[in-house]
Amino acid sequence: MTDAAFDFDRYDRIRPIRWTGDALELLDQRKLPFEVEYVRCDSSGSVAEAIRALTVRGAPAIGIAAAWGLVLAAADVQAGDGAEAAAKLQPSIDHLNAARPTAVNLAWALARMRRVLAAAGPDWRDALEAEARAIADEDLAANRRMGALGAALIEPGSNVLTHCNTGSLATAGFGTALGVIRAGVAQGRINEVFAGETRPWLQGARLTVWELQQDGIAPTLIADAAASHLMKSGRVQWVVVGADRICANGDVANKIGTYQLAIAARHHGVRFMVAAPSSTVDMDTSSGDLIHIEERDPGELFGVGTVRTAAADIGAWNPVFDVTPHTLIDAIVTERGVIENPDEAAMREAFAF
Repeated sequence: MTDAAFDFDRYDRIRPIRWTGDALELLDQRKLPFEVEYVRCDSSGSVAEAIRALTVRGAPAIGIAAAWGLVLAAADVQAGDGAEAAAKLQPSIDHLNAARPTAVNLAWALARMRRVLAAAGPDWRDALEAEARAIADEDLAANRRMGALGAALIEPGSNVLTHCNTGSLATAGFGTALGVIRAGVAQGRINEVFAGETRPWLQGARLTVWELQQDGIAPTLIADAAASHLMKSGRVQWVVVGADRICANGDVANKIGTYQLAIAARHHGVRFMVAAPSSTVDMDTSSGDLIHIEERDPGELFGVGTVRTAAADIGAWNPVFDVTPHTLIDAIVTERGVIENPDEAAMREAFAF
């Protein structure tokens, strides 16, 4: 099935980020699936807080939100040209950049916005808004391309397991790993989709299965701890995940729990695919050992929602991401193409920019 023949609209109904012209509206992912509510952000500070608080999440979506956050910051700046504006906007750029340090798309989008500013003249506000819109439009196009490329790797009749949320909610639309799954289902390549619950924020249980339901796809939810048993049973042929950062050697940082899925997949002969846009590739970071792993409030582990389930007066360790070595990855899929058995040489060949 070609891109032209694929009914993208059927599998692309959700938009987590809406620009109104004077404000940014973010679908509050903390309240899904029970409430569909948008949070209005009127300033770059409110966008940064929304990113930090996981109102908006997913590496591509964070980058897009930050780009619009800079557009909002520009409303309070008086400057004769883009270079002057860029200098005055640097504190806002730094504030947005610090909101989530691991996902490379955030810094990438802000650096791209700053480059456009530096070259702009008196119409720098228009240039800034046009660039934010371009970042979002390009992400959507990349996701649709990735979906087709990734699905082509999957044998018809396969079952897949995914982790966290990598769909429309995490991007401009359609999704990365979930875009591959959507395309695979549409083409008859994927029969059944398993989704890990993804503790402690339950992005799989709250977001991924809800998204798939919107498309008429009936997912099967599993506890994170059931993944190895599922693989051993022979009921899954691929693990398909997204990425928050892909290093120059092919190591991948993604939601905590991804690494153990890759280990289990290799042991059981299950193939492992990473789908992410080229904006997630960080060729300046040589390996995953150099990635800063964000840690969040340990209190997030003490319960489910507002209900405490852990004993009182205990400690906890709450890293948000882990790093999967490239040696455990069968394929990295971006809109530029497929890299099978990724390593430094293959990454350099694919991303020599």
